[in-house]
Amino acid sequence: MSVPFALLGLLEREPSYGYELKQEYDSHLGRGRPVQFGQVYQTLGRLARDGKVSVGVAEPGAGPNRKRYSITSLGVGEFERWLATPVAPEPHLQTELFMKVVLAILVGRSAQKYLDLQRSAHLKRIRELTAGKRSASLIDRLLADHALFRVEADLRWIDLTEARLDTLAQELHR
Repeated sequence: MSVPFALLGLLEREPSYGYELKQEYDSHLGRGRPVQFGQVYQTLGRLARDGKVSVGVAEPGAGPNRKRYSITSLGVGEFERWLATPVAPEPHLQTELFMKVVLAILVGRSAQKYLDLQRSAHLKRIRELTAGKRSASLIDRLLADHALFRVEADLRWIDLTEARLDTLAQELHR
């Protein structure tokens, strides 16, 4: 998740203070990866510098002075372009799973052993995600489903690669 676009989206809904944006981010988008206050304010500073948000006058509060941030028309346009741009299905063809298998073979180690360990870790993660879905909110179930589908795809790749290990080893050692 791109924090600048998340903040622009939250600000499109309504002007907010930095601490409110952090709370909204953590509540709706952070799920296990909360954004740091420093990152929120640094990002808001860059967005303001670039004309994508405007900063209201400092208001006294219980703590330090507060500033209310609003999205500008430039920020709305940037957010709309981001929403309209599809996410790359798999930006890196050379994943860590792939690299470990190839390197294990190249250095004479057991790629099968690595694949077995990886399969066990993936199956454990599937059990965790499935168990967590039982009492989760819809947002958390959707996130878990996304993670489950990715882990299941990795398991299919592990099975396919395992079936081709001998051929892969021959090809790599030519």
